[in-house]
Amino acid sequence: MAESQTATATEADAKAGEKAVAKKKAKEIDLPNRIHTWPYLVRLEFLAAIIVMIVMTVWSITLDAPTEEAANPNRTPNPSKAPWYFLGLQEMLVYFDPWMAGVVLPSLIIVGLMVIPYIDINPRGNGYYTIKERKFAMSVFMFGFLVLWIALIILGTFFRGPGWYLFMPWQYWDPHKTVALTNVDLPYQLGARKEATQFIVGMIATLGFYPGLAVLGHWWFRKRDWFKQLGAVRFHIVAFLFLTMMSLPAKMFLRLAFNTKYVWVTPWFNI
Repeated sequence: MAESQTATATEADAKAGEKAVAKKKAKEIDLPNRIHTWPYLVRLEFLAAIIVMIVMTVWSITLDAPTEEAANPNRTPNPSKAPWYFLGLQEMLVYFDPWMAGVVLPSLIIVGLMVIPYIDINPRGNGYYTIKERKFAMSVFMFGFLVLWIALIILGTFFRGPGWYLFMPWQYWDPHKTVALTNVDLPYQLGARKEATQFIVGMIATLGFYPGLAVLGHWWFRKRDWFKQLGAVRFHIVAFLFLTMMSLPAKMFLRLAFNTKYVWVTPWFNI
């Protein structure tokens, strides 16, 4: 008797489970796989455009444009600043050589954006981006764009005054201000006095940052599932781009905190 009741209960549970699964599939079938661009997407874009237009209109009415007098070849402004969208590059010139700040790093930004689809390991395909599944990608992109690029523009616009000195927002931009800064190369700060020794110390510091950290990351993450999906080649591509990006805040910290000019000085290039 007890066995028959148990079998009946098991059959009932199985039927209830089958009904739940069938009901769930029915709901999934009812959901459309695709929706029309009109009105769903176009309506949202139109509302977003209206909101942005209202914000920009109010902003332009309430704030005066920072226009200056007509250009005078006999009076060079101090400091002579690039347009705001190039101020990030101009600020990078403080910390790197012109070839690095004006050619290498901007080129790597473009190359890095082009490489994204080829290093993507999401099985759902390109174009599928959610914060939950793209924590690393989202955080790196937002850090590179907002924290680094936008911060450099803000720094060059509001904190760089006459002589390209740093001024706090509450300080007067004194055109006669002079600051005795002695920028010294990192090997010299570490005690290296001979050129050969400085070359070796700078090389160790540079190669320790990359590829040293990339090799360390390879060894540290080699057993992770995402590393196996990514592969060694794509991992080192990501590591190279990431460490190159992080070299900017590292170099800014060394320059602003310790007046470090270059990390590695050679007869051919300076880093």
